[in-house]
Amino acid sequence: MHTVFSKKTMLLAVAAAFGLAACGGGDNKAASKPAAAAGELAEKQEIVINNGSEPESLDPHKVSGVPEANLGRQVFEGLTTTDNDGKTVPGMAESWENQDFKVWTFKIRDAKWSNGEPVTAHDFVYSLRRLGDPKTGSPYANYLTDMQIVNALDVVEGKKPADTLGVKALDDKTLEITLNGPVPYLPDMLIHNSTKPVNKKAVETHGEKWTSPENFVSNGAYKLKSWTVNDKIVLERNPQYYNDAKTTINQITMLPIVEQSTDVQRYKAGEVDVTYNALPPEQFAAIKRDMGDELKISPFLCTYYYQINTKAKPFDDIRVRKALALASDRETIAEKVQGQGQTPAYQFVPPATAGYKEYTPEWKSWDKAKRIEEAKKLLAEAGYGEGKPLRFELLYNTNESHKKIAVAMASLWKEALGTVDVQLINQEWKTYLDSQRNGRFQISRSGWCSDYNEPSTFLNVRKSGHSSNYGKYSNAEFDGLLAKTVVAGTTDEQRADLYNQAEAVLDKDPSDIFIYHYISPRLVKPYIAGYSDKDPQDNYQVKYWSVLKH
Repeated sequence: MHTVFSKKTMLLAVAAAFGLAACGGGDNKAASKPAAAAGELAEKQEIVINNGSEPESLDPHKVSGVPEANLGRQVFEGLTTTDNDGKTVPGMAESWENQDFKVWTFKIRDAKWSNGEPVTAHDFVYSLRRLGDPKTGSPYANYLTDMQIVNALDVVEGKKPADTLGVKALDDKTLEITLNGPVPYLPDMLIHNSTKPVNKKAVETHGEKWTSPENFVSNGAYKLKSWTVNDKIVLERNPQYYNDAKTTINQITMLPIVEQSTDVQRYKAGEVDVTYNALPPEQFAAIKRDMGDELKISPFLCTYYYQINTKAKPFDDIRVRKALALASDRETIAEKVQGQGQTPAYQFVPPATAGYKEYTPEWKSWDKAKRIEEAKKLLAEAGYGEGKPLRFELLYNTNESHKKIAVAMASLWKEALGTVDVQLINQEWKTYLDSQRNGRFQISRSGWCSDYNEPSTFLNVRKSGHSSNYGKYSNAEFDGLLAKTVVAGTTDEQRADLYNQAEAVLDKDPSDIFIYHYISPRLVKPYIAGYSDKDPQDNYQVKYWSVLKH
């Protein structure tokens, strides 16, 4: 999942997650009303949250970013969802079972859309087909192939019609999903925004305008009240939500503040209750000193990296990619430019990811001089040096920290290699995403956050032809290793070894320059009860929160 800012060690054990996946689970209706024991509730239950950017859309099948997912979690609920600490729990599916992790049957609870219509298994069939249909143009279409749903690849590539996808409604309340191979963590994958249902009647009646406030239909705890572009999005409580009795906050205002310093300034002024999860590095020490009780720092399964367009010169040459990777000073960026607890990244998957066997490249142990010597040698072999500098463009989306990192990286490359000329290109969020998706970049600032807590959520996006593989990376050995992870009989240990081997391929044949693994720092007003800093994916849901008297 794309971040606006490189988008949290308390993690879900794989065994526990698989146990839930195998047998379904309890009902999150049992959760007590948030803040019941934390103090007296305020009369006005409204909250203002900075969402970091103006979203592309509220259509879950048309987006790929974190700001969009933050909104999607409030207004839509999938087959599964997460509790306040990030654990996978029943959503629209009250229970499920499986046969050998390949045929999954979900029982749909009694629930309604915001227009009063019942939520049925047919809604999920329609929505998953729509996600994969090339006519939709979803940037997350290949998530269906990642889930190994029967015929997903052929549907996404337009070789078979959407109605051949391996999903069907056995009746109004029973959904069956059939996979090509065993995926024990399927329920964890189904928390993702792209798998949320949309209302067929609303979509087909209003077309692209179904996400306008007057046409919007949702099945989550909130519904869309108003949307003023580049100003605010207001959500209001959905009285049709099946668990509305457990919801406390009546209205959410989401702001698109891009600059972190502005975000903090408005927080201090009382105009924002919860900031975005990226604070200005230059203010961090003072914030920690003066506002420590309001600073929430969570582990975060996200990696900040520079994505390489492997089909664009000069990066179609593996030697150039390896040289830049070797000469990248991750420690300086993570520890000095950021300096909030981020850790240097030498592999794609954050080490804290459940079920991951960490990969460490040999050159990590080399000193700086040896890395630079090897990088210069590779560039010379590729034809670059005195008289022919390596010139390229580095794209980043509007954000003060992204700019600082880009300026620092360009300077560090110049210092290390000498003959490097980097032109920095800045674009606002929507334009930047469009440039990435259409391959209009040489190197691009990127951040990938886990869609579920398992290594494949990162590695899958580097499979050949994947819809999120904007750099067009393709390596048959890498693809083959990932294919083996969903073969019947593969154990957790074998799967971890295969992921480790896949990381080794990305080291040998670089697809990206990995820079650091995230943390999630944000400011939260002390009167916001129920906020949890234990979810490593930062999948917050306001329905678990409340506002105390203050």
